[in-house]
Amino acid sequence: MHLNEWMDQSLPKVVRGIAGAINCCRTANTEKRFNLAGQKAVHAVVDALLGVLFPGCHGEQPLLENRLELTFNIQLRSVAVALAEQIEHAFRYQCEFEQCRNCGDCRRQAEEAVMGLLEALPDLSRALQRDVQAAYDGDPAAKSHMEIVMSYPGLHAIAIHRLAHQLYLREVPLIPRVMSELAHSRTGIDIHPGARIGEAFFIDHGTGVVIGETCIIGENVKIYQGVTLGALSFPKDEHGNPIKGIKRHPEVGDNVTIYAGATILGGDTRVGAGAVIGANVWLTHSVPDNAKVYNQQPKPLSRAGDKPAG
Repeated sequence: MHLNEWMDQSLPKVVRGIAGAINCCRTANTEKRFNLAGQKAVHAVVDALLGVLFPGCHGEQPLLENRLELTFNIQLRSVAVALAEQIEHAFRYQCEFEQCRNCGDCRRQAEEAVMGLLEALPDLSRALQRDVQAAYDGDPAAKSHMEIVMSYPGLHAIAIHRLAHQLYLREVPLIPRVMSELAHSRTGIDIHPGARIGEAFFIDHGTGVVIGETCIIGENVKIYQGVTLGALSFPKDEHGNPIKGIKRHPEVGDNVTIYAGATILGGDTRVGAGAVIGANVWLTHSVPDNAKVYNQQPKPLSRAGDKPAG
């Protein structure tokens, strides 16, 4: 049987089987069932907000300086309408998923979340300028602030995180995680939207960084590629399900530096202010302020054939 013949005879059965599965599937997003915004719609909102926070840097051309306020007004009105609809449907989905009966009005909650995010934008802009300065001060290779804004993955990831975190604080379901995973896919940096991160934060290089949901990070912190701020274990309830909502990830004080490949785990683990954590350290206990934690220096062994040199 040739492909065209098979498609005429057998493909309709396959299609009916897939469509029929939608009725019992919690991950099929249709207009009548959940009507959730798709990934690309959420991504478009994120990019529009980045365009406001870094004018003319993430689009195709610079903005007209004498039209900045007018441009921002138009962009933010469009974002507000689109995001409110996306969040409203996310709340409705969560209500159905949790079989909620008394969670309040989804539309009202969505509008309040959007208003809260937009009102926070001036403060977020100031925080991100401190992040840019921290990157410039912390990287000898940085030649300008604009180089950081337009090319550094760490800044891109923290900018999206600061937006997503605002919605997380307002208990918006689904959308903040879609935002954070956009940053993850673009940069290789995985920051859960629940993480609390202070200003002047710099991720150097960035690939492979993981920052968990309940992590707390102070101000003026610098971390390198491959760093994990994660959980030790996942406590479970009497039914064997992971217990949610408890602190599982470490706290990092102000002015801390964490070098490449370090792994710091546990909700009770605190890295004191001013501490330095060396590369590839595995840390599951707290360390005091100004501590320096390194692995023991290995002793290189040079060989000539099978015999040690010297």
